[in-house]
Amino acid sequence: MNKPRRTALLALGALAFTLTAPAVSAPAQAGTVRPLQKALDGLVKKDKFPAALATVRDEYGQEQFYTAGVGDLKTKSEVPQDGRVRIASNTKMFTATVMLQLAGEGKIKLDMPIEKYLPGLVRGKGGDGRKITVRQILQHTSGLPDYDEVVFQDFPKSLHTYWKPQQLVGYALKKKALFKPGKGWSYSNTNYVLAGLIVEKVTGRSIGDQITSRIITPLGLHDTYWPDARDQGIQGPHPHGYLATSPKQPWTDVTTFDPSSGWAAGELIGTPGDLNRFMVALVNGALLEPEQLAEMKKTVAAPTFDITGSARYGLGLGTFKLSCGGFAWTHGGDAPGYTTRNAVTKDGRAAAVAVTGGPRSIKAAKNVEKALDTALCD
Repeated sequence: MNKPRRTALLALGALAFTLTAPAVSAPAQAGTVRPLQKALDGLVKKDKFPAALATVRDEYGQEQFYTAGVGDLKTKSEVPQDGRVRIASNTKMFTATVMLQLAGEGKIKLDMPIEKYLPGLVRGKGGDGRKITVRQILQHTSGLPDYDEVVFQDFPKSLHTYWKPQQLVGYALKKKALFKPGKGWSYSNTNYVLAGLIVEKVTGRSIGDQITSRIITPLGLHDTYWPDARDQGIQGPHPHGYLATSPKQPWTDVTTFDPSSGWAAGELIGTPGDLNRFMVALVNGALLEPEQLAEMKKTVAAPTFDITGSARYGLGLGTFKLSCGGFAWTHGGDAPGYTTRNAVTKDGRAAAVAVTGGPRSIKAAKNVEKALDTALCD
């Protein structure tokens, strides 16, 4: 018999101090520049990101905030401390958590073909739902191709297009499967759109409602929210998001766009601080029973998940090696206008770094990841 999932509020009781310690902004001593501040300054000055912001949380829940650059290239306004950004693929951690909660409640079985929950939906060159399991879509071992290239073919138009999740799956299935299910690893947003559809099928409620009621509200993530349908803006204090397709092209403001192309794979909006709070709660067991958390942490090699090639990936949660030794649990996200990199260590230290703009070079992308490593190892 499956044990009932503990309520998040009860689970948080044991973590009350960790999750509710007062936030403080700790300035560096006079005449010194902290390594993370130096790293963020470099992202702006050398890599030319309009803005960079970070929130670092120690094992006791104390927070430090950092910013660099400007929040708006036109007005030169300040970057809001711990401002809201599109956290993009970090949404996958939230979706995976809901899926595993449902598994703990006996409503989903990880090794059951997705056909059971979405009969007849996954049929095409891209894959067959009768041969792909729930575990494989959560771990990106399904072989299903991504739909991104199709959706963003006409990029300016696609930014303001509303996409239904079934449309996104349909585009992916027209492409050739990447490999046989379970015989490789490849990151694909299609997997998590399907996960969202499974959540809606077994609960009768939207994935946004499930994420909100099961995670956001119990954890008190006041600056994280699922956008309403066709809501193209960002509520609350936020830096503007920018996009450029080449290093020499000027930045284009893409703060306003329709996030439905990400859906259960990438639609959430939040802050670096809320990301830290969520990841600490997740890894400490406040959201999942031990059995389900153990399943989430079973990883396979995921060489293309980060730039180092040493990453591993579980069920919606990855790892990367720290320069100071050991590893951290991580995910990260990339959306038009915003890039986030975030992680939590075994001892409860957490950090999230966000920049406004997609990296215009491999070097710039590496430097964002280095900034995260600096935040955790400083």
